[in-house]
Amino acid sequence: MKKILTAIAVIALAACSGNQTFDPATVADATPEQVTRVEPLSWWVGMKMPLQLLVQGENISEYNVAIEGGAGVSVEKVNKADSPNFLFVDVKIAANAQPGTYYIVFSKDGASFKYPYEIEAREDGSAERESFTTADMIYLIMPDRFANGDPTNDSTDDTADKYARNELFGRHGGDIQGIINNLDYISELGATAIWCTPLLEDNQPQHSYHGYACTNYYKIDSRFGTNDLFKEYVDKAHEKDLKIIMDIVPNHAGSAHWWMEDTPFKDWYHVFDTYTGSNIAFSTNMDPNASKKDLYIQESGWFDRSMVDMNLDNPYVLNYFKQWAIWWIEWAGLDGFRVDTYPYNEKDPMADWCAAVMNEYPNFNIVGEVWTSSIPQLAYWQGDNENKDGFNSHLKSVMDFPLHDALRAGLNEDNGGWGMGMVRVYDILSHDFVYHDLSNMMIFPGNHDTDRLGDVLRKNPDRVKIAMAMMATMRGYPQIFAGDEQMFVSCDLGMGHGGLRVDFPGGWEGDEMNLFTAEGRANATKNTDGLSVPKGQAADLFDYVSHLFQWRKTKDVIHNGKTMHFLSRDNTYGYFRYDDDDVVFVYVNNSNEPKNIPWSYYSEISEGLKGGVDVVTGEPCEVSDDTVAAPQSVLIVEYKR
Repeated sequence: MKKILTAIAVIALAACSGNQTFDPATVADATPEQVTRVEPLSWWVGMKMPLQLLVQGENISEYNVAIEGGAGVSVEKVNKADSPNFLFVDVKIAANAQPGTYYIVFSKDGASFKYPYEIEAREDGSAERESFTTADMIYLIMPDRFANGDPTNDSTDDTADKYARNELFGRHGGDIQGIINNLDYISELGATAIWCTPLLEDNQPQHSYHGYACTNYYKIDSRFGTNDLFKEYVDKAHEKDLKIIMDIVPNHAGSAHWWMEDTPFKDWYHVFDTYTGSNIAFSTNMDPNASKKDLYIQESGWFDRSMVDMNLDNPYVLNYFKQWAIWWIEWAGLDGFRVDTYPYNEKDPMADWCAAVMNEYPNFNIVGEVWTSSIPQLAYWQGDNENKDGFNSHLKSVMDFPLHDALRAGLNEDNGGWGMGMVRVYDILSHDFVYHDLSNMMIFPGNHDTDRLGDVLRKNPDRVKIAMAMMATMRGYPQIFAGDEQMFVSCDLGMGHGGLRVDFPGGWEGDEMNLFTAEGRANATKNTDGLSVPKGQAADLFDYVSHLFQWRKTKDVIHNGKTMHFLSRDNTYGYFRYDDDDVVFVYVNNSNEPKNIPWSYYSEISEGLKGGVDVVTGEPCEVSDDTVAAPQSVLIVEYKR
């Protein structure tokens, strides 16, 4: 009779909310075998996103579940998975719930154990947090190659891939502390936001340094630091008015991820009889003639043999990634996301994912990597675009790869002509009518996946200056890859990513040069490939880029103004950024000979402009048809209406 009553009590406990009387002290703590993990790691009162806990433990599905610790927090529903070692627990957090430690109680056959779970108070204004905008310049860092602030974590016991700085595809020891140590350098450059390639655990046995094969979505890689150090990094960056953008990858996980040993559902990721990679045919998402088979392979095929393609059509997978993203924003105080390989994902679930994040944080910005040279296809992915099929990605920003390609190709050509030189850039901007929101375009001259700008432009510092000047004055918001401001070049052009992702000199103890300091830049006589460069070149480039981006910070005409540009086929390019109060004139001479600026040809906007100031020198500058632009140079002049 006693056993029957106990069983009835257990059933009641599982069915009840957290309002019943219960003393947590009378229940044993869960062992790691009983509850291996609960994710998200914590949650908050007052969130719009419903809470669904992933619970992992040996045969955990056999247990009834309740939550105790106070009024307002209760179990709404318990969902079983295919694996007996997982439960998905829907938790209701009422408006009157109080922050504090709650207990998830697991009961079976008269025995119970508990797991503590924190429900916290949100910081004031958290939901209204601002994000990156056209007023920002984003500095892209690959942490492993930036600076080694803590040599003690170069190799760690809980990770497989060990320190090997002599190997191009090995781990070099850069970490979060190294970034913290050099925040002043980033700020001095004129950056206002930092995008780091992924810092979450990537415990692949090799080539783990880039971080794009995540093996634990709630854990900073121990070779970079800890979760707490990451939060400290965000706080210290904020103290210097630097925003933090987190690079995230919902499309794929590393093959060494903990869930690969026992996935919650059989369709947790995409399974094929033999390895099937994505066909990378992004057009299948909007092509009315595309086959369903091609679309399936595009979004379900794996990115790489070591990168498992997640199935976002499974609602539990999608919910997992929604909560994970929101957790990091709230817990660490993030200012934005960059989403890797965006079109590889199933498009409707990812649109739902974006909408969920934006619903929680209406002012948040998310930029997606949409690597395509097709302008109509790129425009398709930006949220609220008027797509013929009615699709809305809810993705606020996209990376402008068409402009990236045109800028690099055009600046690398000595001659103009039809479709050559700077006409390439003119042609790209002539398609701006296709885009829904030009203010949410990330423009960039290079990143961690493309050849170094210095290599592309044949180690020509004058053309690097042109690229940087255009980044500082064109529509959208710019992103600069760490080192391009000093014309870093690949250490081995034949080694692809491993060769271009060079270490930042000065970030490691014993480095011959320290390019983080003004003195080191002034005295540097070598580039990152070891080739000799003129003394002072690094300092000259840094100072030029820093001056432009410091100037840009307060120029609303650049952030929000319109563009007017003029066609020429002599490898020059003239354009104006303007609003009711200000005009900024930019003239690029990418040719190998001096050019007279055709000021009168620009008369529809240039007429009457007086009192110009050269943005670089700060000196008065009156432009006319007699003004001569030197070969491979750029002139930037600002006017007041």
